[in-house]
Amino acid sequence: MQSTDLGNKESGKIWHRKPSPATRDGIIVNIIHNTSDYHPKVLRFLNVAFDGTGDCLIAGDHQGNIYVFDLYGNRFNLVQRTAQACTALAFNLRRKSEFLVALADYSIKCFDTVTKELVSWMRGHESSVFSISVHASGKYAITTSSDTAQLWDLDTFQRKRKLNIRQSVGIQKVFFLPLSNTILSCFKDNSIFAWECDTLFCKYQLPAPPESSSILYKVFAVTRDGRILAAGGKSNHLHLWCLEARQLFRIIQMPTKVRAIRHLEFLPDSFDAGSNQVLGVLSQDGIMRFINIQTCKLLFEIGSLDEGISSSVISPHGRYIACIMENGSLNIYSVQALTQEINKPPLPLVKVIEDLPKKKLSSSDLKMKVTSGRVQQPAKPRGSKIQTRILKQDLTGDFESKKNELPDGLNKKRLQILLKGYGEYPTKYRMFIWRSLLQLPENHTAFSSLIDKGTHVTFLNLQKKYPIKSRKLLRVLQRTLSALAHWSVIFSDTPYLPLLAFPFVKLFQNNQLICFEVIATLIINWCQHWFEYFPNPPINILSMIENVLAFHDKGLLQHFIDHDITSQLYAWPLLETVFSEVLTREEWLKLFDNIFSNHPSFLLMTVVAYNICSRVPLLNCNLKDDFEFFFHHRNNLDINVVIRQVYHLMETTPTDIHPDSMLNVFVALTKGQYPVFNQYPKFIVDYQTQERERIRNDELDYLRERQTVEDMQAEVDQQRVEDEAWYQKQELLRKAEETRREMLLQEEEKIIQQRQRLAAVKRELQVKEMHLQDAARRRFLKLQQDQQEMELRRLDDEIGRKVYMRDREIAATARDLEMRQLELESQKRLYEKNLTENQAAVAKEMRADADAYRRKVDLEEHMFHKLIEAGETQSQKTQKWKEAEGKEFCLRSAKKASALSDASRKWFLKQEINAAVEHAENPCHKEEPRFQNEQEDASCLPRTSHLNDSSEMHPSTQISLNRRAVEWDTTEQNLIQKVRNLRQRLTAQARHRCQTPHLLAA
Repeated sequence: MQSTDLGNKESGKIWHRKPSPATRDGIIVNIIHNTSDYHPKVLRFLNVAFDGTGDCLIAGDHQGNIYVFDLYGNRFNLVQRTAQACTALAFNLRRKSEFLVALADYSIKCFDTVTKELVSWMRGHESSVFSISVHASGKYAITTSSDTAQLWDLDTFQRKRKLNIRQSVGIQKVFFLPLSNTILSCFKDNSIFAWECDTLFCKYQLPAPPESSSILYKVFAVTRDGRILAAGGKSNHLHLWCLEARQLFRIIQMPTKVRAIRHLEFLPDSFDAGSNQVLGVLSQDGIMRFINIQTCKLLFEIGSLDEGISSSVISPHGRYIACIMENGSLNIYSVQALTQEINKPPLPLVKVIEDLPKKKLSSSDLKMKVTSGRVQQPAKPRGSKIQTRILKQDLTGDFESKKNELPDGLNKKRLQILLKGYGEYPTKYRMFIWRSLLQLPENHTAFSSLIDKGTHVTFLNLQKKYPIKSRKLLRVLQRTLSALAHWSVIFSDTPYLPLLAFPFVKLFQNNQLICFEVIATLIINWCQHWFEYFPNPPINILSMIENVLAFHDKGLLQHFIDHDITSQLYAWPLLETVFSEVLTREEWLKLFDNIFSNHPSFLLMTVVAYNICSRVPLLNCNLKDDFEFFFHHRNNLDINVVIRQVYHLMETTPTDIHPDSMLNVFVALTKGQYPVFNQYPKFIVDYQTQERERIRNDELDYLRERQTVEDMQAEVDQQRVEDEAWYQKQELLRKAEETRREMLLQEEEKIIQQRQRLAAVKRELQVKEMHLQDAARRRFLKLQQDQQEMELRRLDDEIGRKVYMRDREIAATARDLEMRQLELESQKRLYEKNLTENQAAVAKEMRADADAYRRKVDLEEHMFHKLIEAGETQSQKTQKWKEAEGKEFCLRSAKKASALSDASRKWFLKQEINAAVEHAENPCHKEEPRFQNEQEDASCLPRTSHLNDSSEMHPSTQISLNRRAVEWDTTEQNLIQKVRNLRQRLTAQARHRCQTPHLLAA
């Protein structure tokens, strides 16, 4: 089986080598879709549909990716991404490249697979669409949801009609009948109506099914000719309706494993003119069984319990089956491979035609069970007549021709001629020919009774002796051997029975009934007299072979005798394995084509022929091991030569030693029940059975006793083991304690060392931390130093700037002082000039006054001298007048000096106040020169004492002037001292204001 992963590819090949589907499963290819993202996941396929040709199919996954698979051209293409899950698909429209897809948003879209474009978008459903049925002409389509069905015109993509129903009655399915203009509507209440497509006129309604077999229909299928409707539901019954007669004509009971039917579909056949006979039934276990609705035979099945099927679609021509598996993958099956092993006989010579009974039949009259082989006919109802036509053959023939006649119209003589001409039967019809040659009765009931007995005790442990890789093959072999053992006791003790049955089990593993009957027929006919010397090999049969070998090749027989090789070594291994060990599958099938077509003695002759044809390698063998190896392994031998040699021996062997004279002719198994097989020494078998039973009982007793002893011994051993375990545990605990103590000591030592290392590391870290702190401190100090240096530089710059500004101010002040000094000097000179002029004027006035006074005094003296004579009385009056005049003069002089002194003081005070205000406005100017100038100015002030010439004044006046001058000097000194104190206070405040910014900056 090939597997293809679509991945992220948009196109590619479906398979990379030519598909060769196996017969057992028929799978052409398994298609999966895995994403290659960071978290890979499987995209599950949900729906699949074939086109009209049957060679292309379309499939959609749950993410809306829609792929077209061309099985003829071996290509796949991604045609659309709908971004939402599809609920139904249809690919058989009138335009072959278009398809319909129903989406999860309840809409239906039409796309083109070539252009990958949207053709139309149809809306109208209010629930999910689960079915799309297209008319045979491709013009109309019916979309069905749970609440409505709508008829669409695919030419205009317009809704033509809408089926409205009551809410309580749901729709199961609405679809077109194939090759007709009829619409079939099936509802959840089991009512089925037929409508005319154009007029929507109700043509008919099917009657209700029988109450004894009434089931709720879920799934439906119609044959290609539209005559038969199959319906099923949650039951193992299938109802077959004849739509022409509009009545139920058959009820098929599926196997008991089937509890519910999920899908039904007829398998088309190119040669049945649309009246399909094979119906595919998908049940709840995920297995799809294909049955013949006429013979009720189970033909084949696909799927398994491990790999179940979710849904399936069959191509219109019946070549492919597309199944969506439960794991989300897509399997493509080949119908030809699945039907390859089915015996499909030609048309029968006798055909029975039954008229539909006019009387109403009960469900028991219509019921038929599905079987795997035998055909069962419906029970004939009482009172109903069945008309039968029989096509008779010409019976003119001899007894020999009747003897060669086989079932199903075959002739043994003709088959032998065909076999001799081609050497083997056609692969396609081999199983059918074998069944005809062996005349298998297909006793289903008898075989079922044998199977129901279960696995025989002898073969319970078959896998230990014969380990088979395939579990299915092992189970089939075990069931077949158990059935043989239940059929006859001898087979439960036959050691070579698995070797004899295995090739047939492998060949017929899908049909256990045929497998059992083929082996039983082989044992009855080709294994005659094998069990007469049981449990020893059949000495009589081996003697026949040895006699024939002695007649035809004495030299080879003598070689065997010389090396002590008996027939149990050169003949019996071939017989007990029926040549399966020495031949390939194709050679073995070709050989048994000839064995089943001839007398039972043909098998014995084959043994002789095999030895004769292997004469050369056998003569070269000298050791017994070499002979054993030769007859148990494949050899380089042409089977066609062996078969020709067998036919030669059959013809040339004398009658007295020919095995056919000692073996009976072919006898088929009886129908109904299998014949009793007792061709063995019953007393030996019974004795062996009794002995085996006795041995089994003794063995059981021994086993029970041994079990008891073993239990006791087990208890003792358990106790001993427990004691030993306890002591060991104690010893282990002690050792563990010592070990842990040592470990603790070591750990403590390690901890101490670690602590020391940790302390050293801490010290190093502390030293490093100190270094780092010191470095950080130094860096911080350096930073501070740099900042201080920068601040000092800034302060130096500021001081330099202020010094520069001060120097400039001092220079400006010095210039101002120089100018002031010049002004003062000029004012001093002007003042001195004015003072000199004033002093000169005063002195002139005083001299004038003094002159006047002297003249007056002279005049007075003169007058005095004149008046002396006038008397003394008059002298006192004159003296008083002179004193008054002197006082008046002194007062007038004092007033003038006082006015001059007041003016000088006012000027000086005004100058000092102006200087103090100027000093307050400019506190940083130098003060010393100003004091000197002030002193100079003060020294330049006019003194009263300088104004008067004491020598020229009256004594009293002089005293008065001196006293007044002293007072003025004291007052002046006080004023000067107050002005100086005020100037000092202003200077100190100015200096404090000048020094405050420098202190703040520092």
